[in-house]
Amino acid sequence: MAGSVQHTAQRPTLAAMTDVLRRGRASLAFGFFVQGVAFALLVTRIPAMQDRYGVSDGLLPVFLAAVPILAGVGSVTTERLVRRVRPSRLLRWSQPVVLLALLGVGAGDQVAELAVVLGVFGLSVGMLDASMNMLGVSLQRAYGRSIMLSFHAAYSLGGILGASLAWVGAHQELTLWMSYLPVVVVLLPAVLVGSRGYVDGEAEPAEAGETKGVAFRLLLPLCLVMTFAYIGDSTVSNWSAKYVKDVLGGSEQLATVPYNVYMVTTLVGRAVGDLGVRRFGAVAVVRLGALVAACGFVVVAVAPGAWVGMLGFTLLGIGLCVLVPQTFAAAGRLFPGASDAAVARLNIFNYVGFLIGSPLVGALGDAWSYRGAMLVPMALVLVTTVYARSFASGGDRYGGGHERPRTVDVGPGSNGL
Repeated sequence: MAGSVQHTAQRPTLAAMTDVLRRGRASLAFGFFVQGVAFALLVTRIPAMQDRYGVSDGLLPVFLAAVPILAGVGSVTTERLVRRVRPSRLLRWSQPVVLLALLGVGAGDQVAELAVVLGVFGLSVGMLDASMNMLGVSLQRAYGRSIMLSFHAAYSLGGILGASLAWVGAHQELTLWMSYLPVVVVLLPAVLVGSRGYVDGEAEPAEAGETKGVAFRLLLPLCLVMTFAYIGDSTVSNWSAKYVKDVLGGSEQLATVPYNVYMVTTLVGRAVGDLGVRRFGAVAVVRLGALVAACGFVVVAVAPGAWVGMLGFTLLGIGLCVLVPQTFAAAGRLFPGASDAAVARLNIFNYVGFLIGSPLVGALGDAWSYRGAMLVPMALVLVTTVYARSFASGGDRYGGGHERPRTVDVGPGSNGL
């Protein structure tokens, strides 16, 4: 392909290719960061959104469920679009749509308007998540070592900032429009400029004996791991505050702490996680993460008080943080000739886990007990250790979590340079 690093007539120097990869990595990390900010601003202001539009408690779950369902549709659509359009181009234009949809949430006052903008948000988020992780997988292969966790660390950092901005908006009693407008005004031009650095990888030709397409039978273990990881994550995000206050007897103020603790430990774990993958391999890191997360759920379930419960949420952040990034990376290694399709299909189970997790824990808590309900995501996360060997495909064959370098397209139109 013209413009490829394999094209002998236009082969760039090693220094030029390295510079392109570095800019591509920085640009994609910023994209992950912006997505973390946007998503946190939406989910942390749900009570304000409900008040603005007069959405009843009975109707609210319908709106909340529609977003991940439509995001799944967006992910499926992305799998088809990348056959003709580069993932970088899809990401470049889906991210501004997400930001504008977020602004639209704050601009309307009719329930029908909310339904439309949340629909646009869901579809564009699915496209954004899929294309973003496609680029992350291809960049990791181009680097030849684990860097996927660093992108998700940027997402966690964005989530912390977004949640903090949401707290300021709520504390100052700002309308949704006034909370979202300054953020979108700053981030929208920034992502349009930053997207010029996105780098597309070239699909690696399938070797003899390797699967050329994406066989769901081979992808299924990773789909299950993705689902279980997001069941655990949604349990923390949706139930940690209620659990600390109603079950562990914490104060209203203390109930806001566990999710922040979880987000901070997730950020720290992802920031250093790539080093662990390079040193010990993905299989060991995933197994350890699953075991630590399971221990966290046990501590939360048996905690005599709120502060011991905080220890459990800390362990959950450290353990769960490695599972999702490494699952995307494993899908890319398992299907080197069809990594974009594998990532898009796997991304759907992100939303499946999100949809299952919160209702599951709520139903078990009401019918049984919330302490007992915490043992269900614990058991599901433990199942990840059974499937940990699926994370050895491709990458660990090249030693300690390293991967074979993959070519990247640095020609005109591939990254906007």
